[in-house]
Amino acid sequence: MEANSEHYFYVLECGDGSYYAGYTNDLLKRLAKHESGKGAKYTRSRGPLELLYSEQFGTKPEAMRAEYAFKQLSKADKIAYIRNRKAERT
Repeated sequence: MEANSEHYFYVLECGDGSYYAGYTNDLLKRLAKHESGKGAKYTRSRGPLELLYSEQFGTKPEAMRAEYAFKQLSKADKIAYIRNRKAERT
């Protein structure tokens, strides 16, 4: 078992309406990096940023597979994915 069992797949909506999907093992720290302009190059000039979705996984490979699968979707399918996942939680 991995020492840190918190692995996250997350989606940000950028100020230009585009989405950024990523992986981290410390969601709050990673969001702070994005907000400070020291996160991914893609998000640096696209603020403000809003966390649209996050999902926690037990292992890094699981979270990274979720990130990869999400990135393969069309924008319409990404919107539906987020909406459906949020609905499942309520």
